[in-house]
Amino acid sequence: MDNVVLADSEGAIETRGIEPVPDQERHGRVRELFPTWVAANISVLLLTMGAALVVFNALNFWQVLIVAACAALASFGMVGVLSVSGKWGGAPGAMLSRATFGVRGNLFPGAILWVARFGWETINAVTGAYAVLTVLDLLFGIKSNNVLIVITLFVFVACTFLVSGMGRKALNVCNKWSTYLFGIFSVLVLGYLIATMDWDEVFSKPAGTTAMMITGIGTIAAGGISWVPTGPDFTRYLPHAASGKKIVGTTISGAGLVMVPMVLMGAVMAVATPGLAEAPDPVSFLGDILPTWLAVPYLVTAIVGMLLINSLSMYSAGFTAQSMGVKLPRAMAVSINAVISLVGGLLLMLVAKSFLSSFITFLILLAVSFSAWIGVYAVDMARRRARAVRYDPEGLMDTGRTSRYWYVGGFCWQAMTAWTIALVAGICFTKCDWFTGPLASTFVGKYGLSWAATIAISALLMAVLPAPRESAPAADSVGSQRESAAA
Repeated sequence: MDNVVLADSEGAIETRGIEPVPDQERHGRVRELFPTWVAANISVLLLTMGAALVVFNALNFWQVLIVAACAALASFGMVGVLSVSGKWGGAPGAMLSRATFGVRGNLFPGAILWVARFGWETINAVTGAYAVLTVLDLLFGIKSNNVLIVITLFVFVACTFLVSGMGRKALNVCNKWSTYLFGIFSVLVLGYLIATMDWDEVFSKPAGTTAMMITGIGTIAAGGISWVPTGPDFTRYLPHAASGKKIVGTTISGAGLVMVPMVLMGAVMAVATPGLAEAPDPVSFLGDILPTWLAVPYLVTAIVGMLLINSLSMYSAGFTAQSMGVKLPRAMAVSINAVISLVGGLLLMLVAKSFLSSFITFLILLAVSFSAWIGVYAVDMARRRARAVRYDPEGLMDTGRTSRYWYVGGFCWQAMTAWTIALVAGICFTKCDWFTGPLASTFVGKYGLSWAATIAISALLMAVLPAPRESAPAADSVGSQRESAAA
């Protein structure tokens, strides 16, 4: 079995690792998810992405509104639905995935998800560091240089590591207060834009093509899709009786409350400042658009928000590392991601020529890499719900041949087949700055639907292949294998 410490996590610092949470410790409430998913979207990158919809996709205000709403609904709808498995099994998504792919098979999609999470954390760390540099420039006139870049990035990553290492309770408290602060300043920014923008110019912009709208939905949704495998991490402390519908609704509403207005704000800003989407960094433009008295506090709250986004991501990344055999406590496993984020961030800030192009390319590849996992995992969830079968805690922790999820040689060949074929197909449909797949010129490729096609292919293959047969559970745990079919 995995070498982890079984511990009660009700203290200020969470010590529980990947082991399933016992029923008697399930004291979480669904409403706690709301500030979690609000905080997960407090990023000025959404402003830049909204601006890109206007500058690069040539969309008007109403089209951007539709794109933002559809992206929030699609991506965080999937986050909410798959998060329900967390309350079923009381374990992180990386662990529950063992039941889907097999003890050994789970290492392959887990490795790709882990690598993709490195990139997401690096992007957020860089954005946070740029925000700090912008505040220093606005307040004290301190201009950015290589030494200052290294220092700010190091401080940001270090703070992220400290917060994520403390665990669920600390994150819940931080999420709650950052939601309040960011909400207040976002309303002030929105009010300023309403009072100062030339709205005739905003609403007179001609409509873009349907193809560009669909492509935009995929780009904006990519960030939300990256949270899908980690959704169960934040519901594993919920009791079995928690409403699945409320989990989904709270997740969508929390994310949508931030995503939609921020993407719209970025689009409005781009009308007045077309160069926003092509800025050398994703933050400094705020100093040109907003007065200092508003830009500084807004950026400070955004810095806290981006720190929390990275903390949530690193929190889950620690579970992924443990599920892949890293023999470290969760808080220490997080340090691996912190180091990689620091190194990757330095390369992006000091070497890369264009932040935005690198970011958009990363989002496209990120969505495809996560989508192959989503389709397979969703079908496995549906089958468990239909059969009213609970995840087996002992089977999840057992990495040997006696595991309930050993399947054939440690691999669930059905899940592995569906995941592999879908991943390859998704890459073939993809076109970005770094790569153009052989099927990128097809309808799916032109409309930026490689992520949707990947989900559909993996889900369809998993559904038509023979249902996997799990090993029989131990005699003393047979009675605990039935789960209420109510989601």
